[in-house]
Amino acid sequence: MTPGVQRFWTGRAGRQPPAIERASGLHIWDRDGKRYIDVTSGPIAVNIGHGNERVLAAMREQSERYCFAYPSNFESERSTELSQRLAGLAGPGLDCAFYVSSGSEAVEKCLQFVRRVAMARGENARYKIISRDPSYHGSTRATMALSADPGYAPYLTDYPAALHVPAPSSYRPPAGVAASVYAMQCAEALRARIIETGPETVLAFIMEPVMGFCGGADSAPPEYYRRIREICDEFGVLLIYDEIVSGAGRTGTFLASGRWPTARPDLVILAKGLGGGYAPLAAFLAPARLVDAVAGAGGFHVGHTHKAHPLACAVGLAVLEVTIGDRLIEKAAQSGEYLRAKLRRLQGDSPIIGDVRGLGMLNAVEIVADRDSKRMLPRELDVIGRVQALAREQGLLIYGRRTHAGRFGDWIMVAPPLIATHADVDEIVDGLGRCLGRFQQEIAAAA
Repeated sequence: MTPGVQRFWTGRAGRQPPAIERASGLHIWDRDGKRYIDVTSGPIAVNIGHGNERVLAAMREQSERYCFAYPSNFESERSTELSQRLAGLAGPGLDCAFYVSSGSEAVEKCLQFVRRVAMARGENARYKIISRDPSYHGSTRATMALSADPGYAPYLTDYPAALHVPAPSSYRPPAGVAASVYAMQCAEALRARIIETGPETVLAFIMEPVMGFCGGADSAPPEYYRRIREICDEFGVLLIYDEIVSGAGRTGTFLASGRWPTARPDLVILAKGLGGGYAPLAAFLAPARLVDAVAGAGGFHVGHTHKAHPLACAVGLAVLEVTIGDRLIEKAAQSGEYLRAKLRRLQGDSPIIGDVRGLGMLNAVEIVADRDSKRMLPRELDVIGRVQALAREQGLLIYGRRTHAGRFGDWIMVAPPLIATHADVDEIVDGLGRCLGRFQQEIAAAA
Protein backbone atom coordinates (compact mmCIF):
# COMPACT_ATOMS: atom_id res chain seq x y z
CA MET A 1 0.00 0.00 0.00
CA THR A 2 1.39 3.39 -0.98
CA PRO A 3 1.53 5.60 2.12
CA GLY A 4 -0.11 8.98 2.53
CA VAL A 5 -2.88 10.42 0.42
CA GLN A 6 -2.92 7.46 -1.97
CA ARG A 7 -4.82 5.48 0.66
CA PHE A 8 -7.89 7.56 -0.20
CA TRP A 9 -7.82 6.33 -3.80
CA THR A 10 -7.59 2.62 -3.06
CA GLY A 11 -10.07 0.78 -5.27
CA ARG A 12 -12.83 -1.63 -4.35
CA ALA A 13 -11.96 -4.44 -1.94
CA GLY A 14 -8.64 -2.75 -1.19
CA ARG A 15 -7.29 -3.00 -4.74
CA GLN A 16 -4.59 -0.44 -5.40
CA PRO A 17 -4.78 1.08 -8.91
CA PRO A 18 -1.63 0.94 -11.05
CA ALA A 19 0.68 3.94 -11.38
CA ILE A 20 0.11 5.93 -14.54
CA GLU A 21 3.05 6.60 -16.89
CA ARG A 22 1.55 8.50 -19.84
CA ALA A 23 -1.64 9.09 -21.82
CA SER A 24 -2.49 9.93 -25.42
CA GLY A 25 -5.81 10.01 -27.25
CA LEU A 26 -8.02 7.23 -25.91
CA HIS A 27 -5.16 5.36 -24.28
CA ILE A 28 -3.35 5.33 -20.94
CA TRP A 29 -0.21 3.34 -20.12
CA ASP A 30 0.85 2.23 -16.66
CA ARG A 31 4.46 1.99 -15.48
CA ASP A 32 4.61 -1.65 -16.47
CA GLY A 33 3.87 -0.70 -20.07
CA LYS A 34 0.31 -2.05 -20.16
CA ARG A 35 -2.04 -0.08 -22.40
CA TYR A 36 -5.63 0.70 -21.39
CA ILE A 37 -8.53 2.22 -23.31
CA ASP A 38 -10.22 5.03 -21.37
CA VAL A 39 -13.74 3.70 -21.96
CA THR A 40 -15.42 6.28 -19.74
CA SER A 41 -13.20 9.33 -20.36
CA GLY A 42 -12.08 9.17 -16.72
CA PRO A 43 -15.27 10.15 -14.88
CA ILE A 44 -16.76 11.32 -18.20
CA ALA A 45 -14.48 14.34 -18.41
CA VAL A 46 -11.80 13.77 -21.05
CA ASN A 47 -14.03 14.67 -24.00
CA ILE A 48 -11.30 15.40 -26.54
CA GLY A 49 -8.89 12.69 -25.42
CA HIS A 50 -5.58 12.86 -23.62
CA GLY A 51 -2.50 14.81 -24.66
CA ASN A 52 -4.00 17.09 -27.29
CA GLU A 53 -1.13 19.27 -28.53
CA ARG A 54 -3.29 22.33 -29.21
CA VAL A 55 -4.49 22.36 -25.64
CA LEU A 56 -0.98 21.79 -24.29
CA ALA A 57 0.28 24.68 -26.45
CA ALA A 58 -2.46 26.96 -25.09
CA MET A 59 -1.47 25.98 -21.54
CA ARG A 60 2.17 26.81 -22.22
CA GLU A 61 1.35 30.11 -23.88
CA GLN A 62 -0.94 31.25 -21.07
CA SER A 63 1.38 30.12 -18.28
CA GLU A 64 4.28 32.05 -19.81
CA ARG A 65 2.20 35.25 -19.70
CA TYR A 66 0.40 34.85 -16.36
CA CYS A 67 -1.36 32.06 -14.49
CA PHE A 68 -3.36 33.95 -11.92
CA ALA A 69 -5.42 37.13 -11.84
CA TYR A 70 -8.22 37.69 -9.36
CA PRO A 71 -11.38 38.91 -11.14
CA SER A 72 -11.93 41.87 -8.82
CA ASN A 73 -8.45 43.15 -9.72
CA PHE A 74 -8.11 42.27 -13.40
CA GLU A 75 -10.15 41.08 -16.33
CA SER A 76 -8.63 38.09 -18.11
CA GLU A 77 -9.21 38.07 -21.85
CA ARG A 78 -9.38 34.27 -21.92
CA SER A 79 -12.34 34.15 -19.52
CA THR A 80 -14.07 36.85 -21.59
CA GLU A 81 -13.47 34.95 -24.84
CA LEU A 82 -14.64 31.70 -23.30
CA SER A 83 -17.82 33.35 -22.01
CA GLN A 84 -18.58 34.74 -25.46
CA ARG A 85 -18.07 31.36 -27.10
CA LEU A 86 -20.19 29.56 -24.51
CA ALA A 87 -23.02 32.07 -24.86
CA GLY A 88 -23.01 31.57 -28.62
CA LEU A 89 -23.09 27.80 -28.33
CA ALA A 90 -25.61 27.64 -25.48
CA GLY A 91 -28.10 29.82 -27.34
CA PRO A 92 -30.47 32.64 -26.36
CA GLY A 93 -31.03 33.29 -22.68
CA LEU A 94 -27.75 31.81 -21.43
CA ASP A 95 -25.63 34.92 -21.78
CA CYS A 96 -23.26 35.04 -18.80
CA ALA A 97 -20.83 32.55 -17.26
CA PHE A 98 -19.57 32.31 -13.68
CA TYR A 99 -16.43 30.14 -13.40
CA VAL A 100 -15.26 27.92 -10.55
CA SER A 101 -13.16 24.77 -10.32
CA SER A 102 -15.57 21.85 -9.98
CA GLY A 103 -19.11 20.75 -10.63
CA SER A 104 -19.99 20.71 -6.94
CA GLU A 105 -18.84 24.31 -6.59
CA ALA A 106 -20.77 25.33 -9.69
CA VAL A 107 -23.99 23.85 -8.32
CA GLU A 108 -23.45 25.58 -4.96
CA LYS A 109 -22.73 28.94 -6.60
CA CYS A 110 -25.71 28.58 -8.90
CA LEU A 111 -27.98 28.01 -5.90
CA GLN A 112 -26.49 31.02 -4.13
CA PHE A 113 -27.02 33.08 -7.26
CA VAL A 114 -30.69 32.17 -7.68
CA ARG A 115 -31.27 33.02 -4.01
CA ARG A 116 -29.82 36.47 -4.75
CA VAL A 117 -32.22 36.67 -7.71
CA ALA A 118 -35.17 36.04 -5.40
CA MET A 119 -33.95 38.67 -2.96
CA ALA A 120 -33.41 41.18 -5.77
CA ARG A 121 -37.01 40.60 -6.85
CA GLY A 122 -38.32 41.07 -3.33
CA GLU A 123 -39.32 37.38 -3.13
CA ASN A 124 -37.50 36.65 0.11
CA ALA A 125 -39.79 33.73 0.94
CA ARG A 126 -38.42 31.77 -2.02
CA TYR A 127 -35.52 29.59 -0.91
CA LYS A 128 -36.54 25.94 -1.36
CA ILE A 129 -34.90 23.83 -4.05
CA ILE A 130 -36.62 20.76 -5.50
CA SER A 131 -34.53 17.99 -7.07
CA ARG A 132 -35.17 14.44 -8.21
CA ASP A 133 -34.76 11.01 -6.67
CA PRO A 134 -32.49 9.52 -7.82
CA SER A 135 -30.10 12.33 -8.67
CA TYR A 136 -26.50 13.35 -8.19
CA HIS A 137 -25.38 16.97 -8.02
CA GLY A 138 -22.08 16.90 -6.15
CA SER A 139 -20.18 15.95 -3.03
CA THR A 140 -20.53 18.99 -0.78
CA ARG A 141 -23.14 18.96 1.97
CA ALA A 142 -25.67 21.12 0.13
CA THR A 143 -25.25 19.23 -3.14
CA MET A 144 -25.50 15.88 -1.34
CA ALA A 145 -28.79 17.07 0.15
CA LEU A 146 -30.03 17.73 -3.37
CA SER A 147 -28.80 14.32 -4.50
CA ALA A 148 -31.21 12.33 -2.32
CA ASP A 149 -28.66 9.61 -1.59
CA PRO A 150 -29.93 7.79 1.53
CA GLY A 151 -26.40 7.05 2.66
CA TYR A 152 -25.84 10.70 3.58
CA ALA A 153 -29.23 11.39 5.16
CA PRO A 154 -27.98 11.48 8.79
CA TYR A 155 -25.65 14.38 7.95
CA LEU A 156 -28.17 16.47 6.07
CA THR A 157 -30.94 17.12 8.58
CA ASP A 158 -30.00 20.81 8.64
CA TYR A 159 -30.82 21.23 4.93
CA PRO A 160 -34.64 21.32 4.98
CA ALA A 161 -34.66 23.43 1.80
CA ALA A 162 -33.93 20.34 -0.32
CA LEU A 163 -37.05 18.51 -1.48
CA HIS A 164 -37.40 15.62 -3.90
CA VAL A 165 -39.72 14.29 -6.58
CA PRO A 166 -39.32 11.02 -8.50
CA ALA A 167 -37.13 10.95 -11.59
CA PRO A 168 -38.54 9.05 -14.57
CA SER A 169 -36.89 5.75 -15.43
CA SER A 170 -36.98 4.42 -18.96
CA TYR A 171 -35.97 0.94 -17.75
CA ARG A 172 -37.46 0.55 -14.27
CA PRO A 173 -40.85 2.28 -14.16
CA PRO A 174 -43.38 0.88 -11.66
CA ALA A 175 -44.83 -2.50 -12.56
CA GLY A 176 -47.60 -2.26 -15.12
CA VAL A 177 -46.85 1.37 -16.03
CA ALA A 178 -45.35 2.28 -19.40
CA ALA A 179 -42.18 4.36 -19.24
CA SER A 180 -43.80 7.22 -21.18
CA VAL A 181 -46.78 7.29 -18.80
CA TYR A 182 -44.52 7.17 -15.75
CA ALA A 183 -42.47 10.09 -17.07
CA MET A 184 -45.58 12.27 -17.17
CA GLN A 185 -46.59 11.08 -13.70
CA CYS A 186 -43.18 12.21 -12.48
CA ALA A 187 -43.69 15.60 -14.10
CA GLU A 188 -47.06 16.00 -12.37
CA ALA A 189 -45.40 15.00 -9.09
CA LEU A 190 -43.35 18.18 -9.39
CA ARG A 191 -46.49 20.28 -9.68
CA ALA A 192 -48.03 18.53 -6.69
CA ARG A 193 -44.87 19.03 -4.61
CA ILE A 194 -44.76 22.74 -5.42
CA ILE A 195 -48.38 23.18 -4.36
CA GLU A 196 -47.88 21.06 -1.22
CA THR A 197 -44.74 22.97 -0.24
CA GLY A 198 -46.13 26.40 -0.96
CA PRO A 199 -45.43 27.94 -4.37
CA GLU A 200 -44.34 31.21 -2.81
CA THR A 201 -41.46 29.39 -1.07
CA VAL A 202 -40.12 27.34 -4.00
CA LEU A 203 -37.15 28.97 -5.70
CA ALA A 204 -35.89 26.43 -8.26
CA PHE A 205 -36.10 22.92 -9.66
CA ILE A 206 -32.77 21.30 -10.56
CA MET A 207 -32.40 18.19 -12.70
CA GLU A 208 -30.01 16.35 -14.98
CA PRO A 209 -31.62 16.26 -18.44
CA VAL A 210 -29.61 13.09 -19.06
CA MET A 211 -28.65 11.26 -15.90
CA GLY A 212 -25.00 10.81 -15.11
CA PHE A 213 -23.84 9.11 -11.92
CA CYS A 214 -27.36 8.63 -10.56
CA GLY A 215 -29.01 6.76 -13.39
CA GLY A 216 -26.50 5.75 -16.03
CA ALA A 217 -27.37 7.88 -19.11
CA ASP A 218 -31.13 7.62 -18.64
CA SER A 219 -33.39 10.28 -20.17
CA ALA A 220 -37.10 10.91 -20.66
CA PRO A 221 -39.48 11.48 -23.59
CA PRO A 222 -39.64 15.05 -24.98
CA GLU A 223 -43.08 15.56 -23.43
CA TYR A 224 -41.59 15.28 -19.96
CA TYR A 225 -39.19 18.20 -20.45
CA ARG A 226 -41.90 20.33 -22.05
CA ARG A 227 -44.26 19.70 -19.12
CA ILE A 228 -41.55 20.47 -16.56
CA ARG A 229 -40.96 23.81 -18.30
CA GLU A 230 -44.70 24.59 -18.22
CA ILE A 231 -44.95 23.78 -14.51
CA CYS A 232 -41.97 25.94 -13.60
CA ASP A 233 -43.41 28.83 -15.62
CA GLU A 234 -46.81 28.41 -13.95
CA PHE A 235 -45.37 28.97 -10.48
CA GLY A 236 -42.44 31.27 -11.24
CA VAL A 237 -39.92 28.56 -10.36
CA LEU A 238 -36.49 28.75 -11.97
CA LEU A 239 -35.50 25.65 -13.98
CA ILE A 240 -31.84 24.60 -13.62
CA TYR A 241 -30.28 21.91 -15.79
CA ASP A 242 -27.26 20.18 -14.31
CA GLU A 243 -25.25 19.34 -17.45
CA ILE A 244 -22.01 18.58 -15.66
CA VAL A 245 -21.94 15.18 -17.36
CA SER A 246 -24.14 15.70 -20.42
CA GLY A 247 -22.88 19.11 -21.55
CA ALA A 248 -19.98 20.34 -23.71
CA GLY A 249 -20.96 18.18 -26.68
CA ARG A 250 -21.07 14.78 -24.98
CA THR A 251 -24.61 13.88 -26.12
CA GLY A 252 -24.29 15.04 -29.73
CA THR A 253 -25.48 18.61 -29.14
CA PHE A 254 -23.49 21.22 -27.24
CA LEU A 255 -26.05 21.10 -24.45
CA ALA A 256 -28.27 18.08 -24.04
CA SER A 257 -31.09 20.56 -23.48
CA GLY A 258 -30.64 21.61 -27.10
CA ARG A 259 -32.60 18.49 -27.99
CA TRP A 260 -35.74 19.97 -26.42
CA PRO A 261 -35.95 23.58 -27.70
CA THR A 262 -39.42 24.13 -26.23
CA ALA A 263 -38.13 23.25 -22.75
CA ARG A 264 -35.09 25.49 -22.40
CA PRO A 265 -33.79 25.92 -18.84
CA ASP A 266 -33.25 29.24 -17.07
CA LEU A 267 -29.74 28.26 -15.94
CA VAL A 268 -27.26 25.55 -16.92
CA ILE A 269 -24.33 24.06 -15.01
CA LEU A 270 -21.24 22.80 -16.87
CA ALA A 271 -18.06 21.05 -15.75
CA LYS A 272 -16.10 17.90 -16.69
CA GLY A 273 -15.96 18.18 -20.50
CA LEU A 274 -15.70 21.97 -20.22
CA GLY A 275 -12.07 21.61 -19.11
CA GLY A 276 -11.65 18.27 -20.83
CA GLY A 277 -9.62 16.88 -17.92
CA TYR A 278 -6.77 19.30 -18.64
CA ALA A 279 -7.59 21.76 -15.84
CA PRO A 280 -10.20 22.08 -13.08
CA LEU A 281 -12.96 24.19 -14.65
CA ALA A 282 -16.72 24.49 -14.16
CA ALA A 283 -19.33 27.16 -14.70
CA PHE A 284 -22.95 28.04 -14.46
CA LEU A 285 -24.59 29.94 -17.29
CA ALA A 286 -27.31 32.49 -16.56
CA PRO A 287 -29.45 34.93 -18.55
CA ALA A 288 -28.44 38.57 -18.63
CA ARG A 289 -31.84 39.57 -17.22
CA LEU A 290 -31.12 37.71 -13.98
CA VAL A 291 -27.50 38.85 -13.79
CA ASP A 292 -28.59 42.46 -14.31
CA ALA A 293 -31.21 42.13 -11.57
CA VAL A 294 -28.62 40.86 -9.10
CA ALA A 295 -26.08 43.48 -10.18
CA GLY A 296 -28.66 46.20 -9.61
CA ALA A 297 -29.27 44.90 -6.10
CA GLY A 298 -25.61 44.98 -5.09
CA GLY A 299 -23.95 42.28 -7.18
CA PHE A 300 -22.85 38.70 -6.67
CA HIS A 301 -19.64 39.05 -4.69
CA VAL A 302 -19.03 35.40 -3.86
CA GLY A 303 -16.67 32.79 -5.15
CA HIS A 304 -13.39 31.06 -4.54
CA THR A 305 -9.72 31.91 -4.79
CA HIS A 306 -9.50 30.29 -8.22
CA LYS A 307 -12.77 31.52 -9.73
CA ALA A 308 -12.32 32.47 -13.41
CA HIS A 309 -8.74 31.21 -13.17
CA PRO A 310 -6.94 32.50 -16.30
CA LEU A 311 -5.01 29.31 -16.97
CA ALA A 312 -8.11 27.14 -16.55
CA CYS A 313 -10.12 29.46 -18.81
CA ALA A 314 -7.37 29.36 -21.45
CA VAL A 315 -7.56 25.57 -21.31
CA GLY A 316 -11.36 25.65 -21.53
CA LEU A 317 -11.18 27.90 -24.59
CA ALA A 318 -8.65 25.61 -26.27
CA VAL A 319 -10.75 22.52 -25.49
CA LEU A 320 -13.77 24.27 -26.96
CA GLU A 321 -11.86 25.25 -30.10
CA VAL A 322 -10.78 21.63 -30.61
CA THR A 323 -14.33 20.42 -29.97
CA ILE A 324 -15.84 22.79 -32.52
CA GLY A 325 -12.97 22.84 -35.02
CA ASP A 326 -12.73 19.07 -35.24
CA ARG A 327 -16.53 18.71 -35.37
CA LEU A 328 -16.47 16.44 -32.34
CA ILE A 329 -20.08 17.19 -31.41
CA GLU A 330 -21.29 15.89 -34.76
CA LYS A 331 -18.93 12.93 -34.41
CA ALA A 332 -20.36 12.21 -30.96
CA ALA A 333 -23.84 11.95 -32.45
CA GLN A 334 -22.70 9.66 -35.28
CA SER A 335 -20.32 7.49 -33.26
CA GLY A 336 -22.90 7.23 -30.48
CA GLU A 337 -25.40 5.65 -32.85
CA TYR A 338 -22.77 3.16 -33.99
CA LEU A 339 -21.75 2.41 -30.39
CA ARG A 340 -25.32 1.75 -29.21
CA ALA A 341 -25.96 -0.49 -32.21
CA LYS A 342 -22.87 -2.53 -31.30
CA LEU A 343 -23.90 -2.68 -27.63
CA ARG A 344 -27.39 -3.86 -28.55
CA ARG A 345 -25.93 -6.64 -30.65
CA LEU A 346 -23.84 -7.58 -27.62
CA GLN A 347 -27.01 -7.48 -25.52
CA GLY A 348 -28.57 -10.04 -27.83
CA ASP A 349 -25.73 -12.44 -27.00
CA SER A 350 -25.52 -11.70 -23.27
CA PRO A 351 -28.44 -12.55 -20.94
CA ILE A 352 -26.96 -10.40 -18.16
CA ILE A 353 -27.28 -7.17 -20.17
CA GLY A 354 -30.71 -5.87 -19.25
CA ASP A 355 -30.62 -2.47 -20.94
CA VAL A 356 -28.57 -0.34 -23.31
CA ARG A 357 -29.37 3.38 -23.23
CA GLY A 358 -27.89 6.78 -23.91
CA LEU A 359 -27.51 9.76 -26.20
CA GLY A 360 -24.45 10.59 -28.26
CA MET A 361 -21.34 9.34 -26.49
CA LEU A 362 -23.00 9.14 -23.09
CA ASN A 363 -24.19 5.54 -22.78
CA ALA A 364 -24.71 2.86 -20.16
CA VAL A 365 -25.21 -0.89 -19.96
CA GLU A 366 -27.32 -2.21 -17.07
CA ILE A 367 -26.31 -5.60 -15.70
CA VAL A 368 -29.01 -7.92 -14.33
CA ALA A 369 -29.44 -11.46 -13.11
CA ASP A 370 -32.36 -12.04 -15.44
CA ARG A 371 -33.26 -9.93 -18.46
CA ASP A 372 -36.98 -10.80 -18.48
CA SER A 373 -37.63 -9.92 -14.83
CA LYS A 374 -34.92 -7.19 -14.62
CA ARG A 375 -33.91 -8.76 -11.32
CA MET A 376 -30.66 -7.37 -9.93
CA LEU A 377 -27.73 -9.55 -8.95
CA PRO A 378 -27.03 -10.06 -5.22
CA ARG A 379 -25.19 -7.22 -3.54
CA GLU A 380 -22.52 -9.58 -2.16
CA LEU A 381 -21.28 -10.27 -5.70
CA ASP A 382 -20.01 -6.67 -5.87
CA VAL A 383 -21.08 -6.59 -9.51
CA ILE A 384 -19.48 -3.29 -10.46
CA GLY A 385 -16.23 -3.97 -8.64
CA ARG A 386 -15.85 -7.39 -10.25
CA VAL A 387 -16.75 -6.16 -13.75
CA GLN A 388 -14.27 -3.30 -13.40
CA ALA A 389 -11.54 -5.75 -12.39
CA LEU A 390 -12.28 -8.06 -15.32
CA ALA A 391 -12.39 -5.08 -17.68
CA ARG A 392 -9.01 -3.89 -16.43
CA GLU A 393 -7.59 -7.31 -17.30
CA GLN A 394 -8.92 -6.72 -20.82
CA GLY A 395 -7.21 -3.32 -20.91
CA LEU A 396 -10.45 -1.37 -20.42
CA LEU A 397 -10.97 1.35 -17.82
CA ILE A 398 -14.65 1.71 -16.97
CA TYR A 399 -16.84 3.51 -14.47
CA GLY A 400 -19.99 2.02 -12.98
CA ARG A 401 -22.27 2.24 -9.96
CA ARG A 402 -24.91 0.48 -7.94
CA THR A 403 -27.10 3.53 -7.61
CA HIS A 404 -28.50 4.66 -4.26
CA ALA A 405 -27.82 1.50 -2.26
CA GLY A 406 -28.98 -0.70 -5.12
CA ARG A 407 -32.47 0.74 -5.50
CA PHE A 408 -31.91 1.62 -9.14
CA GLY A 409 -29.72 -1.12 -10.57
CA ASP A 410 -26.10 -1.91 -11.47
CA TRP A 411 -24.73 -0.27 -14.59
CA ILE A 412 -21.48 0.62 -16.30
CA MET A 413 -20.89 3.70 -18.41
CA VAL A 414 -19.65 3.39 -21.97
CA ALA A 415 -18.62 6.96 -22.74
CA PRO A 416 -15.24 7.15 -24.49
CA PRO A 417 -13.72 10.44 -25.66
CA LEU A 418 -15.54 12.04 -28.56
CA ILE A 419 -12.56 11.36 -30.82
CA ALA A 420 -13.26 7.59 -30.74
CA THR A 421 -13.38 6.00 -34.20
CA HIS A 422 -15.53 3.06 -35.25
CA ALA A 423 -12.44 0.88 -34.91
CA ASP A 424 -12.03 2.12 -31.32
CA VAL A 425 -15.70 1.34 -30.63
CA ASP A 426 -15.24 -2.15 -32.05
CA GLU A 427 -12.28 -2.76 -29.74
CA ILE A 428 -14.20 -1.45 -26.72
CA VAL A 429 -17.33 -3.52 -27.33
CA ASP A 430 -15.36 -6.67 -28.12
CA GLY A 431 -13.44 -6.25 -24.85
CA LEU A 432 -16.65 -5.66 -22.91
CA GLY A 433 -18.09 -8.80 -24.47
CA ARG A 434 -15.17 -10.89 -23.22
CA CYS A 435 -15.35 -9.24 -19.79
CA LEU A 436 -19.09 -9.84 -19.34
CA GLY A 437 -18.75 -13.37 -20.72
CA ARG A 438 -16.24 -14.21 -18.01
CA PHE A 439 -18.44 -12.59 -15.37
CA GLN A 440 -21.42 -14.64 -16.52
CA GLN A 441 -19.34 -17.80 -16.21
CA GLU A 442 -18.35 -16.84 -12.66
CA ILE A 443 -22.00 -16.28 -11.73
CA ALA A 444 -22.94 -19.69 -13.16
CA ALA A 445 -20.10 -21.42 -11.31
CA ALA A 446 -21.11 -19.82 -8.02
CA ALA A 447 -24.79 -20.75 -8.36
